[in-house]
Amino acid sequence: MAKEELEFDDVKSKKKFKTTDYRIVKKGNRNFAVTKSQSGDHECWRVVSKDFAAKAKGSETKKAA
Repeated sequence: MAKEELEFDDVKSKKKFKTTDYRIVKKGNRNFAVTKSQSGDHECWRVVSKDFAAKAKGSETKKAA
C-alpha cells in the first residue's frame, strides 16, 4: 500500500509542495509528518491526526517487513 500524498508548507521559502516521502514523528501529544524541504536542507513539519499517524505508521511497518 502506497503512502498518501501530503501537502507541506515550506515556511522559509514560502512555497507549498506535495510529497509521499515523509516520516511520522510523535512529540508530546501531537503527531507530525516530517519531510526534507525541496528548496533547502531544512525540514518541513505538518500536524497530522492521530488516526492518520496510526494508518501511516502501519503502512511503514508493512513496507519494511
